[in-house]
Amino acid sequence: MDGRPADAVTKEMEGLLIGKKSRSQKTHEPSSKEGKVADSNGSHSSPPEDDDDEVQGDGPSQDGGSEAAKKKKKKSKSKKKKGPLQQTDPPSIPIDELFPSGDFPEGEIQQYKDDNLWRTTSEEKRELERLQKPMYNAVRRAAEVRKHMRSILKPGMLMIDLCETLENMVRKLIKENGLQAGIAFPTGCSLNWVAAHWTPNSGDKTVLQYDDVMKLDFGTHIDGYIVDCAFTVAFNPMFDPLLQATKDATNTGIKEAGIDARLCDVGAAIQEVMESYEVEINGKVFQIKSVRNLNGHSIGPYQIHAGKSVPIVKGGEQTKMEEGEFYAIETFGSTGKGFVREDLECSHYMKNFDVGHVPLRVAKAKQLLGTINNNFGTLAFCRRYLDRLGETKYLMALKKLCDVGIVQPYPPLCDVRGSYVSQFEHTILLRPTCKEVISRGDDY
Repeated sequence: MDGRPADAVTKEMEGLLIGKKSRSQKTHEPSSKEGKVADSNGSHSSPPEDDDDEVQGDGPSQDGGSEAAKKKKKKSKSKKKKGPLQQTDPPSIPIDELFPSGDFPEGEIQQYKDDNLWRTTSEEKRELERLQKPMYNAVRRAAEVRKHMRSILKPGMLMIDLCETLENMVRKLIKENGLQAGIAFPTGCSLNWVAAHWTPNSGDKTVLQYDDVMKLDFGTHIDGYIVDCAFTVAFNPMFDPLLQATKDATNTGIKEAGIDARLCDVGAAIQEVMESYEVEINGKVFQIKSVRNLNGHSIGPYQIHAGKSVPIVKGGEQTKMEEGEFYAIETFGSTGKGFVREDLECSHYMKNFDVGHVPLRVAKAKQLLGTINNNFGTLAFCRRYLDRLGETKYLMALKKLCDVGIVQPYPPLCDVRGSYVSQFEHTILLRPTCKEVISRGDDY
């Protein structure tokens, strides 16, 4: 028992109780540094407290205030939420703005055949792919443009309007930037017996007709990584078997392609599928033939034909495909002879990839070569593109560049008149672990 007077003890106990209460209140007050929680708008609210008895004041209860705060916060968040950016119709939003993360969708993935299946799970090969991701993204960005090409095609259009509309759309979607991004080669829109390399020159009045068979062959690039693809448009369903033959033949070529695949084996498989089809046109039946002097090809940076050819008939080279290579797998089916020759007015040109310095004495030829170097490099171009850049009276200078071997002309390639040729094409990448069909889309 304490020996102090009772009054003193009572007063001391009261003091202790008051102090305890005061300390208890202080521990529940949020500090200016730690006790505030930022909401989604950057404002601050007190954290929830465990003891309802400590809430003081005339405002609403803790539960009511908390519910109101939650509703406000939820409403604020819902206002800020935005769905992914959607492409307009007609397309006008650049591709990179649709994928702000910088990661573009990969193409169709196909596994290699049995002797290369080990690549799928190889950690070494996966690491190689991780190192190549920037390049993969570049080529996938170039490929995204192709899915919008069909939207404007209809009979009655001037072919020159069709091409320029498509090309202007591509320039906008890919954000054309000199040799860093843009169109890889002129839009091919070869009609009927013309198999490839035709695009209208300025002043051409050709109109797309209901009974035409048009090959729309187009390419885009990012930093020289080219995506080359093509499909055939025929409004008259009479031509459907012809289109189906080349579509199936191209898909067969893609299936057979792969690391260590021999080019001759790919060609033999393509021909077998192609020539299993026939088509009836205006009451006459034609067996569809593979065009034996047209091929697919390997693709290199700023080089549309990089040295290897993928035949579409049997009897080709024994050369093997290799890891890391890009290929354009393209097939042509014809109701004619199945053999093409150069004909008609030339529109396509390309600077030779391996050409060295060639002295030029003609001033206009020098000036035109400068324009070609600055705008196309070793990518293909057409006369319309020179017109667009403001070049005039350049035909003699262009002929001079061709004559000395700096520029190569590529005239239209034609089967016999009155026949019909169809084409389908995709770009594939032989990745270390798998085969990626870069240009595959929902439409073909």
